[in-house]
Amino acid sequence: MSVARPSRTRKDPAPAKSGKKAATAKTSKRKASSGPVGRPGAGRRTDLLEAMLRIRRFEERCVELYSAAKIRGFVHLYIGEEAVAVGVNEVLTPEDAVVSTYREHGHALARGITAEAVMAEMYGRTTGCSGGRGGSMHLFDASRRFYGGNAIVAGGLPLAAGLALADRMREQSHVTCCFFGDGAFAEGEFHETANLAALWKLPLLLVCENNLYAMGTAIERHEAQTDLAMRAASYGMVAWAVDGMDVEAVEQAARRAVEGIRAGTGPHFLELRTYRFRAHSMYDPDRYREKEEIEQWKSRDPISLLMDRMRERGELGDKELARIEQRITDDIDHAVEAAEQAPEEPVEHLLRHVTSSSSEAVS
Repeated sequence: MSVARPSRTRKDPAPAKSGKKAATAKTSKRKASSGPVGRPGAGRRTDLLEAMLRIRRFEERCVELYSAAKIRGFVHLYIGEEAVAVGVNEVLTPEDAVVSTYREHGHALARGITAEAVMAEMYGRTTGCSGGRGGSMHLFDASRRFYGGNAIVAGGLPLAAGLALADRMREQSHVTCCFFGDGAFAEGEFHETANLAALWKLPLLLVCENNLYAMGTAIERHEAQTDLAMRAASYGMVAWAVDGMDVEAVEQAARRAVEGIRAGTGPHFLELRTYRFRAHSMYDPDRYREKEEIEQWKSRDPISLLMDRMRERGELGDKELARIEQRITDDIDHAVEAAEQAPEEPVEHLLRHVTSSSSEAVS
């Protein structure tokens, strides 16, 4: 019997080695990616930085609006995890599909859904990406193949498998990317999806955002084996752990995984080790973790890490950063203004998309 390797603790934000795989059942062949390669060098890092800052500033504005009772309902913020959404989406094409969780604001923005469409949805207005009916947890945009946030833990995994299967049956070389949290490992949907994806060699990228807490439960309290990449590999898929606080490490790992999937080697799994700086939701008093732990992880803020790297290389100055921040501020200001002016759905439309008329009924 093999002995499981020890995993990190919640108070150890040391970066994972993105170049070294966890236990794997196979290795993928390296081929030229058919996906986007982005701008080279400094330009690419500037794009990554701006994308992460856009998510961070959007989420910070959501905190303000929620506190002012402009946004209601459940809101799960993505602050601290921006490198995951940005790094992964950087390597996906518009034809690829994305399935998300209820913490999906960052995924949606990184996918290209506008701040205006997302903010209008947060306000529950008809101009929102889900017509004002989804709110924070159910962002959706079929035109971008963004198949939603899902309020059920692990609920998006079977949907992602179905999308990947459909693409394969149509002989389309697309990848389906599914984001989910570490809490999904406690659900049968993960294990059923992982087994079928590996059995059928589906073009599926499984992205586990391991932020160490399933709601308020620390990972070592709900998982006997906390090396999630090793557990995923047991299903016969390529799997490895990545420093989820380093956007360039995430991008490199995601590109490597997507290359393997497009080469026909079946599903790949990435355990992106990250951390959320805010509570589970705006309703959460966050009493299950120590402030010292949060501050320790904030020392590896993905935005600050990339900024420092760029400054050391002479790629980012104060003026350029100010221009980026101003563009983002203007965009979010416009999104808030548009949301507040957008119409609410009329009461007489309450049953639209819920029931069918007699003429639409199937005999």
